[in-house]
Amino acid sequence: MKNGADGNTKAPIGDDPFDKPPCRGCSSYLTEPYIKCAECGPSPFRLCLQCFTRGFEYKKHQSDHNYEIMTSDFPVLEPGWTAQEEMALLEAVMDCGFGNWQDVAYQMRSKSKEECESHYMKNFINNPLFSSTLLGLRKTKDARFADSAIPFKPASEDPPRPTFDSVLSRDMAGYMPARADFIEEFDNYAEWDLKDIDFVDDDSDVLRALKLAVVDIYHSRLKERQRRKKIIRDHGLINMRKFQIQEHCYPKEVQDLYELMRRFARVTGPVEHDKFIESHALEFELRREVRRLQEYRKAGIKSFCSAKVYDRVKRLREDERRKRTVLCDVLQYIHDGRACQQWLSKQAAIDAGITPAAATITTSATGRRSAPPLNLTGLPGTEKLNERERELCQVVRLVPGAYLEYKQALLDECRRQGGLRLAQARALIKIDVNKTRKIYDFLIKEGIITKA
Repeated sequence: MKNGADGNTKAPIGDDPFDKPPCRGCSSYLTEPYIKCAECGPSPFRLCLQCFTRGFEYKKHQSDHNYEIMTSDFPVLEPGWTAQEEMALLEAVMDCGFGNWQDVAYQMRSKSKEECESHYMKNFINNPLFSSTLLGLRKTKDARFADSAIPFKPASEDPPRPTFDSVLSRDMAGYMPARADFIEEFDNYAEWDLKDIDFVDDDSDVLRALKLAVVDIYHSRLKERQRRKKIIRDHGLINMRKFQIQEHCYPKEVQDLYELMRRFARVTGPVEHDKFIESHALEFELRREVRRLQEYRKAGIKSFCSAKVYDRVKRLREDERRKRTVLCDVLQYIHDGRACQQWLSKQAAIDAGITPAAATITTSATGRRSAPPLNLTGLPGTEKLNERERELCQVVRLVPGAYLEYKQALLDECRRQGGLRLAQARALIKIDVNKTRKIYDFLIKEGIITKA
């Protein structure tokens, strides 16, 4: 075999055996030193020493290819410290924190506390070769932490300071621009778990490990708080009123899509999310325009001048149809003086531009008419109902989602009590007593619940 390597090469392999690449010959996890083919690529072809000495060949790889000896067992900054130990020291300082040399030495296992401290201070803190690099890292770190706060870009240098519970403070969800913080943070009492923790020298290993676990949990809660702040900042959710006004600029169909896709905004960037919504809004407009042109073509229209005439005639035809519908409504209520009076009052309020109060016209033995059945088309939960339950929801005018909640609550209470009375059902679900009675009787009849 021909050694084409120029010397030992640093191998980027950690201490965890599951992070190490496998040998292409025997599939075992590689340990340093190992061999890397210098000619096979682009994916690296690695072999352990045993497979290399046997002359293992596979597909395009031949035993006479040039190779590199991959190892990190060589000094970098000073004798006595190998490259692998340098990486282990940096990882230990990052995990344990600067100054915790006892923990750093415990994690490294090959160096003492004094050796770790002196080597790190000499080569990474007081070394003039790293001064410019550390300065750049410090600036990068400061910029990262500065960007982590929610910025406020006012017209003047002094940001507004809304008083507590003012209108501006409520509009901004309690956000304080001068501090880039909220009055009440997410997981606001996360610090309570740490206020009584004190690390002392005579702590047992178990107690110390428990305290460190509590600190780690607190750090994870802080990360979650920061993550939510970043989402609020990136998507501009501080002023929800302004956000809702912007959302209502879209058509109704796009608003429904906006509501459904809002939960995915946290995993996509604000620009990507807005592009997605805007593209669907454009798609909706294009589809509507295509349907309009198809309607013109179906009607035999071939010019936009004829299309204008067609639209004008279509509006007149729809007005005539609406008038005939109004006449049918009048004829429907003409024999019931009370219902007719309610309908006329409602139409007068509509003509005056006032939203009329919802007046329910019921049917009873006195001759009053009932409200029409509820249309369940498109309502969430309708697909979970059987035919009889759909009829009940239409008659009682109850949305399927609410019915399913009431049904589950009554079923759970019946199982717990061994039976259920009507009075218990009325106390459990706070709706109209007549609706409760119909739901209770229906569930008894269907055998879903039993009487106490």
